[in-house]
Amino acid sequence: MHSNPHPPSGAMSPSAKRVAVIGGGPAGLMAAEGLAARGVQVDVYDAMPSVGRKFLMAGRGGLNLTHSEAAAPFLARYGERAGQIAPWLRALDADGLRAWAGQLGIETFVGSSGRVFPAEMKAAPLLRAWLARLRASGVRFHMRHRWLGWPSDGAPGAAELRFDTPDGVRTCAADAVVLALGGGSWAKLGSDGAWLPGLAAHGIATAPLRAANCGFDVAWSEHFRQRHAGQPVKSVTLRCVGESGPGPARQGEFVVTENGIEGSLVYALSAPLRDRIETAGQAVALLDLAPGWTQERVLEAVTHPRGARSMSSHLQSRLGLTGVKAGLLRECAGADDFRDAARLGRLIKALPLTLVRTRPMDEAISTAGGVAFDALEPGLMLRQAPGVFCAGEMLDWEAPTGGYLLTACMASGVVAASGVAAFLGMAGAPAQELPG
Repeated sequence: MHSNPHPPSGAMSPSAKRVAVIGGGPAGLMAAEGLAARGVQVDVYDAMPSVGRKFLMAGRGGLNLTHSEAAAPFLARYGERAGQIAPWLRALDADGLRAWAGQLGIETFVGSSGRVFPAEMKAAPLLRAWLARLRASGVRFHMRHRWLGWPSDGAPGAAELRFDTPDGVRTCAADAVVLALGGGSWAKLGSDGAWLPGLAAHGIATAPLRAANCGFDVAWSEHFRQRHAGQPVKSVTLRCVGESGPGPARQGEFVVTENGIEGSLVYALSAPLRDRIETAGQAVALLDLAPGWTQERVLEAVTHPRGARSMSSHLQSRLGLTGVKAGLLRECAGADDFRDAARLGRLIKALPLTLVRTRPMDEAISTAGGVAFDALEPGLMLRQAPGVFCAGEMLDWEAPTGGYLLTACMASGVVAASGVAAFLGMAGAPAQELPG
């Protein structure tokens, strides 16, 4: 199913239902669009001076809107939450998202990695066109309005919403509310996770926020740090070692930092690596420095007579192992390993890299944790707060980079809009089924 939000519906009637959307990221804006298309008066509130700030930051290096992967492997990217995310992707999948962007005049293309980008690569033109269409459909925006949560002596709901504004505390009411408050990364752009304790205090089931798509700390030697910090490590594979042994290998590249490692290959494995650190105190990642070589060929090359050459020169000559790759081998293998050619050959294919901790959550691209799925009714309404819906990264799920995170965030906004419409008794707006 490739459904899209409907075209703009124009000005609202005075008797229109009113819905407050709190949070102006992609999930909140998509919910606002779906509701405005149904004739609802939508007010978007955001604590920041403008909406979509994290969206714009994510697009600085080229906005990765979605991924062209087939439906089954696409869904598998959501791991243990695939069952809950599946209904979202039925409401808005990758093809639907590309069609939606096309309606805004934003053409997209598939890159060599399968990732989908706007033709201009930038987020700003898409956001400008989106906001113009939202305003034309009657959506009103209220900036620098920080939601204050619900009073401790009151039941959570939409009837009384309190905001801290430049003009003091403001109270307003709505027929329903969509919370799209983001996760806990990049606090300076608005996603600070400050909403979580308030929801938990009202008995709403939540999971602690944790870093996702994050880097990790490694106890580099000063010599290695000074020589290699900032350098990319290309054409390698990485595996996470769990209780039952090494997991599946992923190929790509990452960057050595002063504190450890980061980059797309690391982010792809950040969930199992993070979970391993939480359970075992540290994680071991196995690094294959020569993924294009079989173990047999590597052993043959390393054990080939080297004459008077040093082992480093020998590895450069026979395997092309130079620069940061050679530095990693020297850093993680011991002196005894370098004296045993066969052992060194095995390490080139499975070099253990010990990760001691995740980088701080605010540095992460996204977060796991948030509102638990069993706290939600079909349509993403909170069981304990009729008329209050949740969408986006504030729910307890995660996804790797590559367009998967953004696609599901926006799809959840479509689902929340349908759920609100069903709650308000609007025709043609069935709630999406949400597996537990």
